[in-house]
Amino acid sequence: MDFSQQVYQQNQTVWQESIHHPFIKKLSDGSMTLPTFRYYLIQDHYYLRDFARIHELAADASQDQAVKTLLQELANSLHDGEIATRKTFFKELGISQQDVVNTPIAPTTYAYTSHMYRTLTQAGAPAAIAGLLPCAWLYADVGASLQGVTSPVPIFQAWIDSYQSDDYTGPVAKQIKLTDQVARQTDATGRDAMTKAFSRSAYYERDFWQMALDHQDWQ
Repeated sequence: MDFSQQVYQQNQTVWQESIHHPFIKKLSDGSMTLPTFRYYLIQDHYYLRDFARIHELAADASQDQAVKTLLQELANSLHDGEIATRKTFFKELGISQQDVVNTPIAPTTYAYTSHMYRTLTQAGAPAAIAGLLPCAWLYADVGASLQGVTSPVPIFQAWIDSYQSDDYTGPVAKQIKLTDQVARQTDATGRDAMTKAFSRSAYYERDFWQMALDHQDWQ
């Protein structure tokens, strides 16, 4: 069994909790408040900035040219895809740079991104690559789980649609394949580090939803 399928199966409890989280239900049925969605988008702005950067740093740290190239391609895809979509959402909701400044990075966002930086610096590029995968894969699964669902709030539906498009799912498939390739080239100790990185990221993905519903702060 490929590494990706092993860790995917090992983390199904938290994975399903993410897919069926009240945050996703509120998006799909339209009951989420716009202030909550705005808060989520700002925190996701912080997250995606570091997420893209870690792709670039992992590319720099990798010794494999093919891995370097694909990681940079995935980083570029983020800038052209999710990050660009967020800018559109910001414009539609009137979220300004000052709004971002006035909304500090939340504890869970900080912990999640710190985990990924720490993984890269302490366990190396293979573990970092595994730690990056849950975000991309989970959002694709959320999109798949909402096939046929139409949110009554257009911007919520636009969010859902963005994770069902081929432009999103295509790079996710490449990221899964990359993770398996790296796992095959890594020794047992390295694969253990990859497993831990994947599991911890999956844990933080679930908590990111709850953070948004709670409008989490440092108080």
